[in-house]
Amino acid sequence: MPAWPGGPCPSCGLDVPANVVRCPECRDLLNDSLDCDSVEIPAFVPLREIPTMYEVTASGHYCSCPSCHKELRIAHKYAGVQVQCKFCDQPFVFALTDPGITVTAHYFDCPHCQKELRVAPKYVGAEVSCKFCNGLIRPVERIAQG
Repeated sequence: MPAWPGGPCPSCGLDVPANVVRCPECRDLLNDSLDCDSVEIPAFVPLREIPTMYEVTASGHYCSCPSCHKELRIAHKYAGVQVQCKFCDQPFVFALTDPGITVTAHYFDCPHCQKELRVAPKYVGAEVSCKFCNGLIRPVERIAQG
């Protein structure tokens, strides 16, 4: 039988437009060739979980001392502050914009496993995974003031 041509519902008499499957008032099927059990309901298949991407900010930096060029680990809270090299005792102002300071790496805390990660500058802004838990992160560098 073709689709419902439109007109009054055979059960309740409500005027129903064409191509409607069920009457909006009494919910009766308007097409005799349709059967309530003619549609097979597929089995439930759970979807895989989408991994979460976290954007993490650098907690600190590994950089070279402007005097002795040895690598120092300096927390971000010391940005723009005068610090002292633990190897040569030479004081300097920690600023990432200073051409005398070469940043060799940044360190971040993984939001998935809370372990500290050392990240090379070339990976800042890229989507990477934690080497401990494979959690997805995007390292972002904070600009040190100073």
